[in-house]
Amino acid sequence: MITVTDIAAKALEGLTRQNKHAEGLRLAVEKGGCAGLQYSMTLGSRQTEDTEVAHLGARVFLDPASLGFLDGCTLDYEDSLSGSGFRIINPRAVRSCGCGTSFEPVKP
Repeated sequence: MITVTDIAAKALEGLTRQNKHAEGLRLAVEKGGCAGLQYSMTLGSRQTEDTEVAHLGARVFLDPASLGFLDGCTLDYEDSLSGSGFRIINPRAVRSCGCGTSFEPVKP
């Protein structure tokens, strides 16, 4: 399962309040990026097979095929001079790219 920080939950709750068609953040892992796998984040609705994580009114929907890659991760939100946005902290990643959106998973 993933952990959602308080700041990420507040940011997500604000986004979904602004977008009436979005129930929460859909989070998945896809092939691609410079490290092999990349995170995909979109505002959307819960699908039947999704796992839902809720925190402080914010909802995150996890794609079933991505659960193994996201287990133990933390969803955070960063707002700094260099940029703002959601960030995945993945303790099981062997390496990540410089932009932080792709990673190489631990080999089984």
